[in-house]
Amino acid sequence: METTAPTVPGNPPAWSAALPERERTVLEKAGKTLTAQTRAVLSAVAEEKNDRLPGLVAALSEQERRACGRVLKAWLAPMHETSEDYRVRTSEVWQAAERRKEALKVAGAGCATGAADAARWITHRSLSEQCDTSTLLEVLLDRPAEWLADVAHRVVARSGREDWPWGRFPLVEHLILRSGAAVPTDGRFVMAWMRNSMWYDSGFAWTDVLDGKAVLRREGRKWDSFDERLRDDPFLDDLVPLLFEADGAGHLMQRSDRWIPALVGLAGDGRLDRGMLVDGALGRLLRPGRPNELRGFRELLDALAPTEDEYAAHTVTLLRILPDAPSPEAGYAQKILVGLDEAGRLSDEHLADASASVLFRPEKVLVRAQLSWLDRAARRDRSRAGVVVPAAAVAFGHPDPALQERALALVERHLKHAGDAVRADLAAAVEALSPALRPRAAELLGVPDSVPGPEAAAVLPAVPEARPVAPPVTDPAEAAIELNAALAAVRDRWVGYSRDYRVLIDVPVFERVLDGLVRCARADRDALLAELRAVARDHPWREVGDGDDDWDMAGIRCVVAEALGESEGPKTWETRRAAGGYYGTAPLNAVLRERLREVAGMVVGGDGPPFLLAVPTLSDGRIDPAVLVDRIVGYERLGVVPGGVDLSQALLRVDTGAATEGVLADARRLSSEAGAGLAAWLEAGGLPEPKADRANTADCSCGDRHASHLLFAWEQVAAPCALHPVFDDVLDGNRYPQHSLVPYRNNDHWPAALPLDRELVALHLQKPFPEGRAPLLPALAAAHGAAGPVLHMGAANGLGTDHADVRAQAVDAVLVLAARGDLDTELLAGELAGAARRGLDTEGLAESLRALVHSGLHAVVWALLSAALPVLADDVPAELRIVRDMDWTLEKRVTRARGLTGVLEVAAECARLCGAGGEMPQVSALAARKGANRLVKAARTLRTVLAGS
Repeated sequence: METTAPTVPGNPPAWSAALPERERTVLEKAGKTLTAQTRAVLSAVAEEKNDRLPGLVAALSEQERRACGRVLKAWLAPMHETSEDYRVRTSEVWQAAERRKEALKVAGAGCATGAADAARWITHRSLSEQCDTSTLLEVLLDRPAEWLADVAHRVVARSGREDWPWGRFPLVEHLILRSGAAVPTDGRFVMAWMRNSMWYDSGFAWTDVLDGKAVLRREGRKWDSFDERLRDDPFLDDLVPLLFEADGAGHLMQRSDRWIPALVGLAGDGRLDRGMLVDGALGRLLRPGRPNELRGFRELLDALAPTEDEYAAHTVTLLRILPDAPSPEAGYAQKILVGLDEAGRLSDEHLADASASVLFRPEKVLVRAQLSWLDRAARRDRSRAGVVVPAAAVAFGHPDPALQERALALVERHLKHAGDAVRADLAAAVEALSPALRPRAAELLGVPDSVPGPEAAAVLPAVPEARPVAPPVTDPAEAAIELNAALAAVRDRWVGYSRDYRVLIDVPVFERVLDGLVRCARADRDALLAELRAVARDHPWREVGDGDDDWDMAGIRCVVAEALGESEGPKTWETRRAAGGYYGTAPLNAVLRERLREVAGMVVGGDGPPFLLAVPTLSDGRIDPAVLVDRIVGYERLGVVPGGVDLSQALLRVDTGAATEGVLADARRLSSEAGAGLAAWLEAGGLPEPKADRANTADCSCGDRHASHLLFAWEQVAAPCALHPVFDDVLDGNRYPQHSLVPYRNNDHWPAALPLDRELVALHLQKPFPEGRAPLLPALAAAHGAAGPVLHMGAANGLGTDHADVRAQAVDAVLVLAARGDLDTELLAGELAGAARRGLDTEGLAESLRALVHSGLHAVVWALLSAALPVLADDVPAELRIVRDMDWTLEKRVTRARGLTGVLEVAAECARLCGAGGEMPQVSALAARKGANRLVKAARTLRTVLAGS
């Protein structure tokens, strides 16, 4: 092979003058290793002459390809920077950069000596995806078939599950066909095939690859229809069976109007196996998937219209869909099985299996349909009553009393034809019925009515116990590790948007890190700063003063920024915008901000205190009084004055109830001002309880979901000694606009800031309560201090919200309060009545109360309903239909009335369990209405229970 003298650094080729400086430098350094052929390839790349590259690359030896590849990789490095700068470049510059990237891809793939290297060039994210596929193929096709097959599979493996870039699938397709490689079977390739197949009017004809020509023609073959194109597809037989395993195939079939008709047509003329399509679609319904994904396979089955024989052959598959599949798919299978049963194609065993699967499901529509199916089956053939009756009794354990009653009515109709053998199983099943229905079932079966009395023990959760915190951090490397882990938990929040905007740092971890920074700064500040620089590199500084969120524990990064001089001084600590959209910082978040600022000053100075006073000794934020006395003794020994925020926070955390006479005596002997404050604090027993008050809401019927008049006000809480000024807004509800500065997130540290004053924390959190939110409600229930009206108001409103997660938190809070002996049933009932006047979600309330009943708090639930039901029943409108252009307020009342059915059913159950009697006039008036809808029937049931008949 002819070569020329190598180019030396001082004698670059003429065409290199147009190269950027960095690329020209690379070329000059590689001059001694380049031949005329390699320089020709590089020249074509530099001049963007892609059509010359296949011939030039084909003439290279393996050694020359390696030498050329090294230069191309060096030229590739700046391409990522170019790709990040599209928006600031002119169209001409952008297009020139794209041409250069296309040339780099073609040359790089052609010069790659290994299949892995070629796949990396083809899929490199910094290179143009608009590369001409035929040119790229031409530069590859002189390689062995095994090499091409390896490249194809590696490109598939490096491609994501989303839409492949234009041109990549045709490339892989041609490489597979040319090499004779096995067709890739993973979902990435299947989805790419499906998407690209729909563009049947473009691309390359497959014969162009199979005819053995090295240079492919650019024109493509035309098809008259998608069916015709798919029929000729060489991958059809290999990939269609994989459609039922590829994630996204069902969604694409459901979204496209081509695939399902094409598959049905190909199955109709024998090109595809119809049985395979039916098997695959039904089998796919067995596995989890997104709604649109599974809907696509249901639509395929509808289009295939399987015969009765085909469905009968899949009876076991249909039965397996019933228990766990999403509701639409379970209903689909149920409907098919009903048809098979009516045609006499379903055995009694299969009928029982279907009932056992469906009647445990929470979806009321499915359960009602199953009970109707059982009823029709017994009516058609009385001999099946022995199967139908015990199968229907499974619904006795359903959480909806209306469905329990429906199942009981079915048993009553068919019991006489079922035989005596089923009565023993029915007697056991009666125990799962609602107490309101149990006497009726006991009378039917002739068994004793066993209803637990009011003395039945409640099943309450264990009282949460605080755990001791870990020992302090004293080594700079350990402090950096702890800090790095904490920041990693919230990294998404700094560089983008986190999924739920929560700060995933535990308070004990946060406190240990703060304390470790102070300890290490005093002991060896230089070593600490060296470790912090490494943390800063992993978690780059972002200006936090202009964010939309209020301060939280992730603000510890500001301490690092201040220590390393990354921040902008005072601007770092400016007030931020609270989550409600108002400018300002919530008082307890302001405390955190000032604490971080104070710690930052200690770390920057390096001559701060030896440790922090406010580090909790227990995980809930409390400090052992004996430990705090010892800490202040250490300060006095060193002559150190504590930080104002740190000392105040320590006083608010010290557990005054755990102070013994010996600890009090030690505190009185302290000589510093901080010691005197601690002694006064311990003797006073900490903060007094806040005196919360609000306007009388007994006559409230505003229906306002955001009723601000339900909020409490409180006068300043008098501290036993002076605190830092940042705590003034915490203790005085009149000093800040509390209705606008309550963030719904970023407040996980609040209970630990006032671990012995949960009612005061609840006052700061109360704005979201009437809005159907319950931030930190379970944490407050597990905290210390009086459980007053604000905490109970939050629990009452949470029980009746339409947010399932908030209801779960409210139920947990009530259970924890009951377990600790802090639940004031009368107070909670009054707050629930107030929430009912405002207008709560009755369907959600029924779910919450049912959960409390299942935990054994039926007496508590009956007390709540005794207060709330008169209000709810009195608000039921005369007409329960929602019509067009109905007044919004009336529509809300109708919606609440519909949900009241479940509340009345729970009330009947609780009244039965508690032995309650008497009359509730509002319920009696509702029961006296004409008609037999579910609401009126539930009111009549409760009236009957209260009347004792």
